[in-house]
Amino acid sequence: MHHVVPDLQQETAEGAPIDASAGSARGLEENRQTGSVKAGRWLQSLLIGIAVGALLFGFAYRKLCQRVDHKLDAGLFQNTISYYTAPEVLKAGDPFGADDFAAAVERTGGKVILAADRVLVQQPDPIEVRFVNGRISTISDANNHRPLPVYELPRQLITNISDEDRGKQTMIHFSDLPPVLIHAVESAEDKRFFKHSGFDLPRTFKALYVDLKERRKQQGASTISMQLARNVWLSRNKSWRRKAEEALVTMHLESKLTKQQIFEDYCNVVYLGDRGSFRIHGVGEAARAYFGKDVGRLNVAEAATLAGLIQRPSYLNPFRFPERTLQRRNVVLGLMRANHYLSDSAYEQAVHSPLGLHPGTYAATQTQYFLDLAGNAVRNLGDFSYRGATVETTLDLRLQRAAERAVQDGLQLVQRELAGRKHAPADGARPQAVLIALNPHTGEVKALCGGTDYSSSQFNRALAKRPPGSAFKPFVYAAALNTAVAGGNSTFTEASTVDDSPSTFQYGSGLTYSPNNFKADYQGKVTLRQALAHSLNVATVKIGDMVGFRNVVALAHAAGLNENIQPTPAVALGAYQVTPMEIAEAYTIFANGGIRVHPRFISSVHDDAGASAYNPRVDIRRVLDPRIAYLMVDMLQEVMRSGTAAGVRSRGFLLPAAGKTGTSHDGWFVGFTSELLCVVWVGFDDYRELGLEGARSALPIWAEFMQEASRYSEYANAKPFPAPPGVVRANVDLETGRLAGPDCGGNVASAYFIDGTQPTEMCGPLSIEIVPTADGGVSERRIQEQATQAAFR
Repeated sequence: MHHVVPDLQQETAEGAPIDASAGSARGLEENRQTGSVKAGRWLQSLLIGIAVGALLFGFAYRKLCQRVDHKLDAGLFQNTISYYTAPEVLKAGDPFGADDFAAAVERTGGKVILAADRVLVQQPDPIEVRFVNGRISTISDANNHRPLPVYELPRQLITNISDEDRGKQTMIHFSDLPPVLIHAVESAEDKRFFKHSGFDLPRTFKALYVDLKERRKQQGASTISMQLARNVWLSRNKSWRRKAEEALVTMHLESKLTKQQIFEDYCNVVYLGDRGSFRIHGVGEAARAYFGKDVGRLNVAEAATLAGLIQRPSYLNPFRFPERTLQRRNVVLGLMRANHYLSDSAYEQAVHSPLGLHPGTYAATQTQYFLDLAGNAVRNLGDFSYRGATVETTLDLRLQRAAERAVQDGLQLVQRELAGRKHAPADGARPQAVLIALNPHTGEVKALCGGTDYSSSQFNRALAKRPPGSAFKPFVYAAALNTAVAGGNSTFTEASTVDDSPSTFQYGSGLTYSPNNFKADYQGKVTLRQALAHSLNVATVKIGDMVGFRNVVALAHAAGLNENIQPTPAVALGAYQVTPMEIAEAYTIFANGGIRVHPRFISSVHDDAGASAYNPRVDIRRVLDPRIAYLMVDMLQEVMRSGTAAGVRSRGFLLPAAGKTGTSHDGWFVGFTSELLCVVWVGFDDYRELGLEGARSALPIWAEFMQEASRYSEYANAKPFPAPPGVVRANVDLETGRLAGPDCGGNVASAYFIDGTQPTEMCGPLSIEIVPTADGGVSERRIQEQATQAAFR
């Protein structure tokens, strides 16, 4: 019997045998082939993925690079407006110290060599300027030593302002940065900046190690290049996408810019805290904001302070948290010593020095009130895009500083006066002030303070409406004198007389108005000249009534005062509200020979490409005959000689000038020389009554400012006001308004008249009449024996 060995064969369903070993081999082969296919497909997918990723990376990188390049080509600061001062014309005798002069020239981009008593200006022209006792003594050509009559200091950059975040910047170049500041910023933020290619890998790994070890995210490893990329082009979120974009932008910046350019841009955009309503960007503005100096003059301790602020500017606010700032500054100083930028002795000296902050230097600079108005003027240009514009303003920094000092000093006097009164403000409210100074011939605003502290209040009081009181009276008298050329029922002159006695006036539908004189001081029969000089209320209303209040209001409107002023008796005493800026414009008709000049704040505007975008024309309008304007100037000079503004002369201001006080709720003074017109207002924001006459509140501020302005030759050359053709001078008796003769009393003065309107009759002899007074006493009254002609015709 045979044992059958099973055949390792199977049959398929069709009966075909299958070799088991062969099938196993084929299966393995098929598996290998399938695996190879799968591996090939996986590799293909991987390669495709890498290619797609590379394309996406390349696309994203290119797009980022284009965005970076676009902003670099346009300039990092295309969203800012650069404001410049007016040029300063300097002459021998002008007050200027050598240090201040050198700093001013450097701010304009010039190069100087500073010695003890002289400055050699190397660029743009070689000029030598010598100084003695804080004044310019000589100006000469440095090449041939030939004396020069003037030196025009070019326009200085005031600031760069961004509308996006109300940021203020003072742009600087790498060459402007002192070495101590470069070393301080390196030590505080990126000590290997000038050695790495944008990424500090050792610092990154160290930060990662510390964070992992301490299980927190505290260590920063951002280089200066990375910070610049984040600050300018990216958002502040901490997503992985933002971090990747930051790396890409950093790579591009490092390939596109030099290290010096990156450092310069960083120092211009870095946020360094807030001052008032503005964000401080860049070390140039921060040096001014915290230390009141140009960045190039920072010392070691100051440089370390600014570098330290970069880390946490709000937390380290030097004015709120000086102890924090001091601690951080000393940390930076220690890093500077560790990096061999400071010797041990220099470190010890710096670390024991005070912070040296100068808050008043920056906070007291109310230039921003001016800049707000200049910015409004630029934006009102219509289709012009002001982004990246350069604006040349009319501001004279010398006068602006003088204005701020005068306002500060004057308000201290006002507060002392108010503190001594029974009804002094119990809530601690402080008065505010406005000062506007302009060239009455061109309308160029040279200085403006719209309040006392822009950082706490951006409300510009130069545009706030308040009743001007007696500062309006010159328009009443101008309307009266204008009858000499415009005609009317009567012709008024300076010598025309009016009865300054209590009176009641009828107007409207049975309405009455009964004005009172200050302290009930009524002077009887007076000339127009006297009435204006002593600001007599009743006499002024009577003149307005005789001239016609509609004529008075028409003149006021023509001079630039607002249309809300109405022809009622109260208008003669300035009861209707106007703004200080309107008053400044209106008074130009007196200071500028009858021609009204609209105030302006900008001289020219250039777009971001440097092309001229705007050159304003002087906006003028003839309002008064030049002869009438001169008569008004003469009468307003009498206000300063013998009237309510005589305090100007007692305060030492002696240049030929004219002006008028005003008292309502507030105090006013408006005055001018042949070169400069200045308006001062003092009052409370809440409209409470100041309780001080303009002569005791606004006038001292005006006098101090004008006295300071007169130190500069540009404004010290104020000349006597010239009389135009057709004006004659005559001596008149102020008691009668007639020509002065041998039989008149001693109250004689010169007056001016339009030729043909002067008095023709002499005054007659006088007698004395004894009259009883209300209190039972007696007084003397001079009586004119002959009355040969009416006082006005």
